[in-house]
Amino acid sequence: MTRERHPFLDHPAPLPFAHRGGTADGLENTAAAFRRAAAAGYRYFETDVHTTSDGRLVAFHDATLDRVTDAGGKIRDLPWSAVRQARVAGREPLPLFADLLEEFPEARWNVDLKTESALAPLLDLIRAADAWDRVCVSSFTEARVARAQRLAGPRLATSYGVTGVLGLRLRSLGIPAALRAGAVAAQVPERQAGVPVVDRRFVRTAHARGIQVHVWTVNEPERMHALLDLGVDGIMTDHLQTLREVLTDRGLWI
Repeated sequence: MTRERHPFLDHPAPLPFAHRGGTADGLENTAAAFRRAAAAGYRYFETDVHTTSDGRLVAFHDATLDRVTDAGGKIRDLPWSAVRQARVAGREPLPLFADLLEEFPEARWNVDLKTESALAPLLDLIRAADAWDRVCVSSFTEARVARAQRLAGPRLATSYGVTGVLGLRLRSLGIPAALRAGAVAAQVPERQAGVPVVDRRFVRTAHARGIQVHVWTVNEPERMHALLDLGVDGIMTDHLQTLREVLTDRGLWI
């Protein structure tokens, strides 16, 4: 299957994603982490979004503040005035996704919708910023990304959720399975519960449908090389320098 590639994917080599901005120093999903990624030459960033009790869209992975900040509580139960006081690793504030879009106008963002409440604010923000070419919406929940796609239409890039990835895997094994039309990528772990997800058949099946394969979260150079040998289209990493060195060695850092 061939189709016009979505502008989000407009890159002549495998996409290097800075996973949460690069988490090696513990400053995940902070403006400081994304500034470091940008300084290292990355233009594809991965992040997550939640909404506060007053509807502000925060770039943060966990449902609660407890694991990585000096504060506690569920983000959905707290107003932005409280969440903005928290510090990741005791140092860096949580950013609003709107501020990240503005600060990094050249960056492209893979955004994991962590909650249903974040869907409408994210689409409103993308629309207001005219950032359709700069954002790919993802979620483990297939129904959530399907709903985002229905609301926004083909101008919105989306990846498959778990159900879509399973369908693609079944098809790669010769088993008929329904697949949502319109997704531009399958974003997957290399293995799940010890079972390989990404192999040559999976990549070939995805490519036959015009779907890119992005693999998370890969930090070891030997695994990066092996995945690139399979023909994957993107790698998400916590270790920015490692992925840059691997792609540079292969003549693929652009």
